[in-house]
Amino acid sequence: MKNNILHIISGLGNGGAEGVLYRLCISTVEKYNHKVISLTTNGKYGTLLQKNGIEVIELGLNKNFFKNIKKIIILYRIIKNSSPDIIQTWMYHADLIGGILGRMAGIKNIYWNIRHTNLDKKKSKITTRLISKACSILSYYLPKKIICCALSSQKIHEEIGYDKNKFFIIPNGYDLNIYKSFIANTKLIDEYNINKNIPILGMVGRYDSQKNHTGLLNSLYLLKNEGIEFKFLLVGRDINLNNKLLNEEINNLNLENNIILLDQQNNIANIMNMLDIHVLSSSFGEAFPNVIAEAMACSTPCISTNVGDAALIIADTGWVTPPMNDIELARAIKDAIFQFKNNKELWKNRKKRCREHILNNFSINKMILNYYKIWGDK
Repeated sequence: MKNNILHIISGLGNGGAEGVLYRLCISTVEKYNHKVISLTTNGKYGTLLQKNGIEVIELGLNKNFFKNIKKIIILYRIIKNSSPDIIQTWMYHADLIGGILGRMAGIKNIYWNIRHTNLDKKKSKITTRLISKACSILSYYLPKKIICCALSSQKIHEEIGYDKNKFFIIPNGYDLNIYKSFIANTKLIDEYNINKNIPILGMVGRYDSQKNHTGLLNSLYLLKNEGIEFKFLLVGRDINLNNKLLNEEINNLNLENNIILLDQQNNIANIMNMLDIHVLSSSFGEAFPNVIAEAMACSTPCISTNVGDAALIIADTGWVTPPMNDIELARAIKDAIFQFKNNKELWKNRKKRCREHILNNFSINKMILNYYKIWGDK
């Protein structure tokens, strides 16, 4: 008989935690009955979960306090009536609300999932910091275990008072039948008339201060001034010609002929296979940057700032630079381009090691086995 798992998550939009929840559910349906509750809206992954036969409930919490009280009562009734064997919560709001309501409903097997690594006063919302502090106090009473996707995340939360004895690290896992090396569909390259004799670099990431597009552009400006040829694909939500601030920065640095804005794309594996090098310029807040692992699984070498567990993911296969250091990032990109152009054998070996490192350490099967251990099915 299958155990019933109720997942409670803040939202089901296009994010890293949401993607992990989706992959976990659809990969374990033969072993568990999954039900997913989004505290806000369904979004991309809510639709995908439903297409795979998994029940999704959209609670619709918003800024209306009184309506939210009614919806939280509804959530309590859902938990009480469904009486799941396990409640798995995802991210602060869900950890707090799901943890409290789960205990009130008499559920003993409650597991939290933390996906955050930065609680700096200047970079995190006050509500996020307050909720995380409340969770730190309740961590001694509500969850059986606290799952973190990154060692860096565990350390930060231990420092703010979470129960040190309950942490369990489960790195993100990837379907290596999807993320693999293949001959990319070059439609985009042809559409933009990209010269295939110059290196194609790129970054996949929404337009957000966390991703530090400004620092990345400054680094690319330094490279261009040295006469280094390249094309750079920027991929992600709000990365388009309607983004006036981004386009002004590109034009002010005279990079309009080097950079192509592609907005959000569905087939990320194809993007990674178009790139010779993937760059992540984040300044803070990353726990386990999915795009690095996805690129490496496609045998695409990576350069990243040292955020979250980026250095652990890349290991000795690529380049890691200090955050918010445009000069060091430019130097790493220059080094990678030089090696790509001048040492084909070394580059071929580097690409091979990228894939092998993800295969050995971050496969979806390894992630699933770790969740089995947590949930009691070893």
